[in-house]
Amino acid sequence: MLMQLPNAQIKTDDVILHIENLRTYFFTRERIVRALDGVNISLKRSVTTGIVGESGCGKTMLALSIMRLVPRPGRIVGGHIWFEGKDIVGLDEESMREIRGAEISMIFQEPMTSLNPVFTIGEQVAETIALHQRELRGSRSFALQKAIEVLAMVGIPQPEKRIKDYPHQLSGGMRQRVMIGMALACKPKLMIADEPTTALDVTSQAQILELMEGLKDEINTSIILVTHDLGVVAETCQDVSVMYMGKVVESSKVDTLFSNPLHPYTIGLMRSRPVLGKTAKSYRLKPIPGTVPTFRDVPKGCPFHDRCEVAMSICSEKEPPATLLEGSHMVRCWRHV
Repeated sequence: MLMQLPNAQIKTDDVILHIENLRTYFFTRERIVRALDGVNISLKRSVTTGIVGESGCGKTMLALSIMRLVPRPGRIVGGHIWFEGKDIVGLDEESMREIRGAEISMIFQEPMTSLNPVFTIGEQVAETIALHQRELRGSRSFALQKAIEVLAMVGIPQPEKRIKDYPHQLSGGMRQRVMIGMALACKPKLMIADEPTTALDVTSQAQILELMEGLKDEINTSIILVTHDLGVVAETCQDVSVMYMGKVVESSKVDTLFSNPLHPYTIGLMRSRPVLGKTAKSYRLKPIPGTVPTFRDVPKGCPFHDRCEVAMSICSEKEPPATLLEGSHMVRCWRHV
């Protein structure tokens, strides 16, 4: 489950990833943009954890920071990312390349832009496998055979024929399956999925989520699921963290969050989602007023106070601390300090 651990000295066998006070900044000519500003998260093994929030809240930047793929002019300026007891923030690029794909993999948001259009599916999957499995380097035929097995694992029909196809010859759902196969090819300990069902139809979304959950149990991996869809979180995740303006504002078990949301932002997300069985006459969606501020103009105090319906005077003056309530339920709100 997601917990706010007090310091990095806590090491338990069931915690695979612990992020402590992570800060990722972008340095521009005008100012410093704080994309992540003190993120603290811990992830247990064999658990699916949802990272939720509106666009621009820092979800994807958190994923890229874990992978050490922050684009320029951004960089990690502070904090720690403890993976299997090792702080990967301090690793050199060569050491990090050994971890990417083999131990931590990522499914990017849009497979059509992640797959190379001039290479076949088989060539791209085989290259990924050979890159992280030294015994397969130089053996193209064996790597292609492994690629066929990977495509079969993710439910692509006739994989021995599909390896000769190019990305544009596959549907969106099939391309996403290929991306999942590439991410899981080396049986990583942690997989990060950044909006894996974006732009897919409802049937394909359900199939992809079911596939990921089944493969998670099969190869015993942990998953970080980045999404804006609370329905996806309720269906597939065990724990959830809500992000706003580069910070985690609430985290808990999924059941706890849905039954007892505490942060006004989380409550607003809940109210703005459709509910099964409710009609327009009996249930009216209530959107959160305003929009997410830009990281160039972060409000003073609580970053959500100018959109909050229950804000107090202190909310516009001081940023609320993280408060750990009963169990592992954490919230950043002055009403719960």
